[in-house]
Amino acid sequence: MEKTIYVRLRHRIQVRPNQLVRMSDIAQIICNNEEQCKEIQNIPIYQITIQDKTIVVIDLMNVIKKVKIFDPEIDVQTIGPSQALIEIVFAKKKYPYLFFVLIWFLLFVGAALTIMNFHEDVSMQQVHQKLYEVITGEKEKQPLLLQVPYSIGLGLGMILFFNHIFKKRINEEPSPLEVEMFNYQQDLDNYLIINENKESIKKIDDP
Repeated sequence: MEKTIYVRLRHRIQVRPNQLVRMSDIAQIICNNEEQCKEIQNIPIYQITIQDKTIVVIDLMNVIKKVKIFDPEIDVQTIGPSQALIEIVFAKKKYPYLFFVLIWFLLFVGAALTIMNFHEDVSMQQVHQKLYEVITGEKEKQPLLLQVPYSIGLGLGMILFFNHIFKKRINEEPSPLEVEMFNYQQDLDNYLIINENKESIKKIDDP
C-alpha cells in the first residue's frame, strides 16, 4: 500500500507553557489512509519547557525525521514554508482600570501635542486667516467658518485612515497602520527563523 503523505507547516502557532506540540498543531497533513493520518497527526514533535522563553522554531527537516522514526516507509512530500514559529503564550495579566485610563490619557495628550506642534510649524492659523480674507474680503483673527469644519474633517480623516471606529472596521481593506504592522511582523518572523533556528534544532535533537 502506498504510504505518501503531504505536509504543509503552519507559519505561526500559539501554545501554552509546558504544552506537548504534536504534528497536528504545527502542520496540515493529507494522507491516503485516514487511520494512518490520525496516527501521524498525533506524533509528538516538541515538548515546551521553561527554558524556551517565548519563541521556538521548528524546522521541516526535524518534522520529517519524526515521521521517519514513526514509519521509515512513509514518503513525505512537503509543501510551503520550511520552518514553523511557535509562540509561547503565558496567562494575560489583568490591568486595573486606573492603569488603562492613565495610558489612554498619555496617548491622547501626546497625539494632541503632536497635532498642535505640526499646525504651529506650518502656521495653520495664519493660513486660515488668509483664506478667510480671500474668500470674504474681511480680516478675522479666529475664522471659525474655516477652523470648525477643518477640525471636524481632521477627526474624520483620522478615523478613515485607521479604518476603525473603536473595535468596528469601516470596510474590509486594511489600514496603512495594519499593513505596516504586518510587514513588521513578517520581518520579525524572518529574523527569528534565521537566528533561532540553529539553537532550536539543537534543543529538539537532544535526547
